[in-house]
Amino acid sequence: MFRTKLSGLFRLFRFELPFAAGVCVILGELLALGKVPPIWELVLGFLSVFLISATSLILNDYFDLESDRINAPERPLPSGVVTKREVVFLSCVVTALGILAGALLSVWALLVVILTWAVGFLYNWRFKKTGLPGNLMVSFSVGMTFIFGGIAVGKPFEVAVWFFGMLALLINLGEEIAADAMDVDGDRKAGSRSLPVLMGRENAIRISATLFFLVIVISILPFVLGWMEWVYALPFLFMDGVVLFSTIKLLDSELANRRMYIRWIYLSASLAILIVIVIRLMK
Repeated sequence: MFRTKLSGLFRLFRFELPFAAGVCVILGELLALGKVPPIWELVLGFLSVFLISATSLILNDYFDLESDRINAPERPLPSGVVTKREVVFLSCVVTALGILAGALLSVWALLVVILTWAVGFLYNWRFKKTGLPGNLMVSFSVGMTFIFGGIAVGKPFEVAVWFFGMLALLINLGEEIAADAMDVDGDRKAGSRSLPVLMGRENAIRISATLFFLVIVISILPFVLGWMEWVYALPFLFMDGVVLFSTIKLLDSELANRRMYIRWIYLSASLAILIVIVIRLMK
C-alpha cells in the first residue's frame, strides 16, 4: 500500500517535463557564462525550476480532477491512489523547496521563482481554458527558464539568454496554438476558449505559422546586428530550414497528420540550442 501511494505521488511530478525545464536553466547558465558554472549554481538553478515546474504539474492534477475522472481515470488522483489532501500537501512541500533553492541563489532568483510559481498557479486555477492568455502564461514560463539561467549565475542581462528566452517563448506559443488547433473538437466540448475554437482551426494555424516565421526572422537578427559570431550560424540555418518546412506543412489543410510537424519544430530548436552550447564551450 505504501509503495503504491509513493509511486502515485511520484507520478504526479511527470518527471520528464520539469526535468526538461531544469535542463533549460543549465543551458541558460552555460550561455550566460560561456563556461561551466560552479556546481552549486548548477544544482540550485536546476532544482529551483525543476521543483516549481513540478508544483505546477501537481496542481494541474488537483484542479483537473473532475475532467480527469472522465479523460484520464488512471491518473493517481482520480484513481484514488492519492487523496486531494495529499496532493495539496505535496504541492506545498515542493513549492517550499523550490523557493528555498531560489533564495539560496539570490534575491532576484527568489523573486523570479515566486513569479513563475504564481503564473503556474493562476494558469491551473483560472486561465487554462481561456485560450490565448493561458498560452501566453505557459510560453512565458518556458522562456523564463533560459533567463533564469542567467540570473542564477549573476548575469541577468546577458543578451544570449534573453535572445534564447524570446525564441523559446515564440516557439512554444506557436506550438501551443497549433496543438490547440489539432485538438479543437475536444476543446470545444470541454468549453475551452482557445483560438481555434473562437476563430476556426485554419485561422489559428495561420497565426501559429506567423509566429514560426517570426522565429526565423528573429534568429537572423543577432548575425545581422553583430550580436553573435558567424560560427553560430550553422545550427540556426538548420533550425530555420526545419521550421520553414514544417510551417509550410502545417498550413497544408489537405494533410491528415500535421501534429508531427509541431514536434519537428520543437526538436530542431532543441538541437540548435545544444549545438550553440557546444560551440560556445569549445571556443
